[in-house]
Amino acid sequence: MSLSQTQPTSGHDPHGPGDSLWSPGRRSLTGGLVLTITLVAFEALAISTVMPVVAEDLGGIELYGWVFTSFMLASLVGIVVAGALIDRRGLGVPYAAGLGLFAIGLVIGGLAPSMEILVVGRFIQGLGAGVVPPVAYVAIGRSLPERLRPKMFATLSTAWVLPGVLGPAIAGVVADLFDWRFVFLGLLPLLGLAAVISFRSVASVAAPAAAVSGEAIASASMRRRLPLAIAVAFGTGLTLAGMTSGEAALSVALVIVGLLIGLPAIARLTPAGTLRAARGLPTAVLLRGILTFAFFGVDAYIALALVDGRGLTATQAGISLTAATITWTAGSWVQARYATRVSPERFIAMGLPVVIVGLASFAMVLHPAISPWVSIPTVAIAGFGMGLAYSPTTLIVLRRAAPAAQGSASAALSLADSLGTALGTGVTGAFVAAAVRAGEPSVSGLLPGFVVAVGVACVGLILSPRLGPGRAATPATSATPVAASTGVTEA
Repeated sequence: MSLSQTQPTSGHDPHGPGDSLWSPGRRSLTGGLVLTITLVAFEALAISTVMPVVAEDLGGIELYGWVFTSFMLASLVGIVVAGALIDRRGLGVPYAAGLGLFAIGLVIGGLAPSMEILVVGRFIQGLGAGVVPPVAYVAIGRSLPERLRPKMFATLSTAWVLPGVLGPAIAGVVADLFDWRFVFLGLLPLLGLAAVISFRSVASVAAPAAAVSGEAIASASMRRRLPLAIAVAFGTGLTLAGMTSGEAALSVALVIVGLLIGLPAIARLTPAGTLRAARGLPTAVLLRGILTFAFFGVDAYIALALVDGRGLTATQAGISLTAATITWTAGSWVQARYATRVSPERFIAMGLPVVIVGLASFAMVLHPAISPWVSIPTVAIAGFGMGLAYSPTTLIVLRRAAPAAQGSASAALSLADSLGTALGTGVTGAFVAAAVRAGEPSVSGLLPGFVVAVGVACVGLILSPRLGPGRAATPATSATPVAASTGVTEA
């Protein structure tokens, strides 16, 4: 039986066709997830906006990319651990742990005396943030019928609208007029409020009977997956450290060792054939990583390009981030509106060219003859393309994963998501660091980084025809019983 025929049995619609996301039986879960995503969105957009100010205050511009990369590397570990805990203990324990670690990271970041300490704080934040996507995906997969899932993902994208409109502006004003540290510390009360409101509804999502009976399998899976997740994060970190090293011999050595450590672990934590773009589910997971590599390899440096390169204030630079957020949400609603008529695979294939056009056009802003305000429509185009292509990858995974393995399947997708973001921001950051070592302005390293990001998106477009089902959608025989239902292979 193909994975596309393996539907979550808990996704039936017990309330009838008239039910909705905000019906009495679902509104607390919907509201809780929306509130959590809203806080995550505020944090992500605010820190992207104020980072040029932070770098000027703390120094260490060569570590600029690591502020984002450390967050995403840590989230790799959080994602994999959360996936195993969800399959074993449900959603409550990983959700509470994730919020707690996120709060600790905010405190460290807000009090950081140096860029190095800020990187540490962001790493701890990432451990907590990595829990959120698997929790949200599994909650949706276990509690919503398939017809409501596109609407739910569009609703979660809408949760980025208010932070997108107000977050960069508020962060920019705080950084320009007061102190950037309040951008970190000011989120703590809101995070506590989110925990109080949302924890009960998230923790109450029941695990399917198969997941409960498979607790011993999930426990063994946890023992296997954690070392692999650490290997992925460590290997990726070594690879990026090699890219930012100023010594040729050391750079080559670190990159080689990093790849030797990271690639085998990635192969065992993702569906069989992901790294070679096998047809069907493996390509969907790979394309999720390609999307985040390309988009965030540019998006994380928008503020640096506009503030340091074009002389805008942090508040003004935040407008472009707002534009991308709004159009991403618009794209998500378009795919939700036509989800019954257009397949997820087709939406991914349509969204990738739009992302490429937007990112390539934004690179023009680096030229002094081009108005910096061109950044607004160009980033908006890229955001719309992400809205079309991003959520459909999740829909493919939820459609094909058995209920007892939704944690592992969602973790594999989130792993590709975070790994793509870490590599995208890390590669562009490596070019920035190289420019600084050469005595050039930091923004001179942005153009080659953006070229790499656009090139990776073009590779994704070439691979998109492989989203159609193929033999690779059948799980590998070496997979564990839990992983076998998703095609995720583990040691």
